[in-house]
Amino acid sequence: MANLNPLTWWRRFLALPNDSSAKTFMVAFLVASVSAAAVTITAVSLKPRQTENVERERQQRMAEMLALVPGLADILGEVNADTLETRIVDLASGTYAEDIDPASFDAAAAASDPARSVVLDPERDVAGIGRRPDVVPVHIVRQDDDLLLVVLPVYGTGYQSTIRAYLALEGDLDTIAAISVYEQGETPGLGTRITDPAWLGQWAGKRIADESGEVRIGVVRGAAGNEYEIDGITGATRSSMGVSNLVRFWLGADGFGPFLANLREGRT
Repeated sequence: MANLNPLTWWRRFLALPNDSSAKTFMVAFLVASVSAAAVTITAVSLKPRQTENVERERQQRMAEMLALVPGLADILGEVNADTLETRIVDLASGTYAEDIDPASFDAAAAASDPARSVVLDPERDVAGIGRRPDVVPVHIVRQDDDLLLVVLPVYGTGYQSTIRAYLALEGDLDTIAAISVYEQGETPGLGTRITDPAWLGQWAGKRIADESGEVRIGVVRGAAGNEYEIDGITGATRSSMGVSNLVRFWLGADGFGPFLANLREGRT
């Protein structure tokens, strides 16, 4: 009768010569299995901390951006993320999704869920995101009944990463108040210059669209020449154009365009 004792099998395995192909394969298999288990356990255990750190970074960048908006602190006093009213918007209709609680809404899950997102026409997908979520959060600042600021979470493809930013619009919904890039993985020293406060500061005060409603805001090669243009970054053309493209997409008809139109006309 075969001996099924695991220790006996282990002793037989150890007794095999070191140049045995079976022993080599088993050692490699055991090392790979232990390594994979260790990586999985580490990733799972660190996930909550990573999520917390990302959220803390987002909140910090939001507060820093709000602090840069001229006159906002004078009107509201201390300005931080708590200053904002968060609502969930249905992008197709441009109206609020009243049945979704902003406090429990998971924007990342909504963006990756095929049942809650749509495939974009490549010709219209200037941001290069592939799919667009059906519903997204927006952040609004009011004083009494006056709209002071609308903050839009925007993202798109850069040179070698997904760029995520907050875009703040003034109450007229046609002027950029500020922009803050809070997540990117562009080339260090080159593409990462899209986070340079001096470059981001150029966006403030720029107009979004012309009198016909066509979105014209964007980065240009070289120096800006009018109220719709932002200087390109030498050596980081694709990264800076990535920011330009994502801003144009999210302000357009496939992004927040319908919502902004409704908000402008008082229908939302």
